[in-house]
Parts: sequence; structure tokens; C-alpha cells
Amino acid sequence: MTDQASEIETFSALTDKEPQKPPRSQWRDVWDQFRKHKGAVFGGGFLIFITLGVIFGPWLWDVDPKGLDIRNKNWRPIYTLLWDSSVTAGWAHPFGTDQLGRDILAQMIAGGRVSMAVGWLAMGLALVIGTAIGVIAGYFKRLDFWLMRFTDLVLSLPILPLVLLAVTLFRQPLNSRFGPEGGMFILIVAVIGLTSWMQTARIVRGDILALKEREFILAARSIGTTPGKIIRRHLLPNVISPIMVSATLGLATAIITESALSFLGVGFPSDYPTWGKLLADAVQRMQDFPERVLLPGIAISLTVLSVNYLGDGLRDALDPRIRGR
Repeated sequence: MTDQASEIETFSALTDKEPQKPPRSQWRDVWDQFRKHKGAVFGGGFLIFITLGVIFGPWLWDVDPKGLDIRNKNWRPIYTLLWDSSVTAGWAHPFGTDQLGRDILAQMIAGGRVSMAVGWLAMGLALVIGTAIGVIAGYFKRLDFWLMRFTDLVLSLPILPLVLLAVTLFRQPLNSRFGPEGGMFILIVAVIGLTSWMQTARIVRGDILALKEREFILAARSIGTTPGKIIRRHLLPNVISPIMVSATLGLATAIITESALSFLGVGFPSDYPTWGKLLADAVQRMQDFPERVLLPGIAISLTVLSVNYLGDGLRDALDPRIRGR
């Protein structure tokens, strides 16, 4: 009786008295780790804010960014009234006006729309090219040498002179076909995307080389799964983490490159506002109107900083070796 009673007690102790909880989602773990990174939360929030701001800004502030008003030129921002009540400022132009009377807030919104559009599209193009080359080089051994040597060759080229050369050669044909604004937009997106894919390719290739020797890939090969299905079903889902991190860094690089081209005067037309163009136009009057340099400079810096913080947080959240620390 004693042995039977002890067996019953042991069995009852091992029996679950409460219903089992559903298994915890992996993306829930990723989100819990991501929100612990304060910089990443700020970066993601600011990136969403600035993206929505440049998209819906023209409906909230419906001032023509190209509209000239010489009678109201050189207004100072509204906050300058805090220390100098003699300046010309008002809520009609809260960020002030430039030397031609154009509203700076409207130009910031329009310029942000162009800069962010160039950044997102160029990042997407670089991501597609880099991921494709990285996957092919990592999975197919006979193509690895040639693709990686081509990647090393592109990495060794001076990017800024190459971009300037491409803009000089292809600007006129594209402008005559798509117009001065559309042609330059296509050219800048293509040039930035075609010169920014190399880091993504090397990162993806390294992960593919490690993944293709794992047991589940060997099992898929043993049952006759084609390389295309192995890449789509097994390899690509497992390299999402480095691709997402590389995407954030590529977005920051694209925004900085477009701003540099516009600042150097080889980007969009002179009457087409971008953050880099606003910065270039403000340099000549920097001593008299320093806020015209600070406003686009702060916008570029905060956007790039937020993207870098977002990439840092995604790297920590998506890496299972770091998650939970």
C-alpha cells in the first residue's frame, strides 16, 4: 500500500494542474528585445514620423515650395522672436523664407519627400542586387570566385568620382527622355543603388556558406529538392536578419549620398528642393542666416542617426546569440 501511495503521489506531482500556455512567438521575443534598446525605439519612431511627415506634409501645409514672394523675402524663423523682436517673422512662415521669398518649411517638406524617396528606392535596389549576388555566390561554388572578385573590384573603385562621372555621362539622355526632374531622379536612384550593394552581398554570402552545410539543407538535397526551392524556402528566410540590418544602413548611405550630390551641384535642378540642395543654397548666406544651414543639416543628421540606431537595435533583436542579454 505504501509503494502504491507513493506512486500515486509521484504521478500527481508530475501532472499539470493548469492548462498549458501557448508557445511563445519568436517575433514576440524579437519585439521584447527590440524595445529594450531605447535608441532603436527612438530611431524607429523618428523614422516613421519623418516619413509620414514628408508624405502627408503637403496636405497639412499647402504652401507652394517653389512659389516666389519677393515682398516677403528673408523672413527669420518664428523662434528668433524670443531674443530679437525686431526681425521679420510670423506664423505665416514659421521656418522663415529665403532670398526669393520661398517658404522654407514647404521646401523642407518637399525636399524631405525627394530625399526619402531616393533613399528608400536606392536602398531597395541595392538590397535586391546584393542579396541576389550573395545567395548565388554562397550557394553555387563554381560562381563564387568570379562574383566575389567582381564585388572586390567594385569595392576598390572610388565611389564619389564614379557617381559624378555617371551623372555627367547619362544626365542629358535621361533628361531628354523623362524630363529634368524625372530623369535626374531615375539616374540618382540607379547610381546610388548600383554602387551600394557590395556590403550586402558579402554579408549574405557568408551566412549562406554557413547555412548550406546545415542538416536541414542536406536533408532537402537528399530528397531531391531543386536549388531554387532550397534558396526560396530554406535559405532566404534564414538570412532575413542580416538583410534587414543591411537595409537600414543602406538607407542612411543613400540619403547621405543624395545630399552630397545635391550639395555639390550635380543632383536635381536648382529649383527642385532637396535637403542637400537647401544646404548648398544656404552656405552663401550662412553668416546672416545660420538657421538655413541648421534646418536641413539637422534633418539629415537626425534621419541618418535614427536609421543607424534602428539598425543597431534590429541586429541585437534578430540575433539569437544576443537576444535575452
